[in-house]
Amino acid sequence: MTDQKSNYILVVEDDYFLRNLLLHKIEQEKLPFDTAVNGSEALEKIKAKIPAVIILDLVLPDTDGFEVLEKIKKQPDTKHIPVIVVSNLGQKDEIERCLKLGANDYLIKANFTPKEIVDKIREYL
Repeated sequence: MTDQKSNYILVVEDDYFLRNLLLHKIEQEKLPFDTAVNGSEALEKIKAKIPAVIILDLVLPDTDGFEVLEKIKKQPDTKHIPVIVVSNLGQKDEIERCLKLGANDYLIKANFTPKEIVDKIREYL
């Protein structure tokens, strides 16, 4: 694990449309970012360069967001990174599970605009 820290936002989202919608708003705000389309890629990118904030979807190909969150929060080098879960999964038990695993926030996609998500990111920068 590297100790190289950065001010970039890592957006972990496999849905092309939603990812690009969010990235468009992040670009408008002139915030540095990188993307990952699955859990394995996210963990590799985090290992290479620690982000300032992670936006994490839960339903991902290969390694799901719950597992990614758990791995991030178990590592001494990454447990401090704010993780904002942005998912369509809105059941109480899923939200509670994420918060217990260490998520800093949980946003249900249908209830938030890209601007509101970027505003939430700014709270953690």
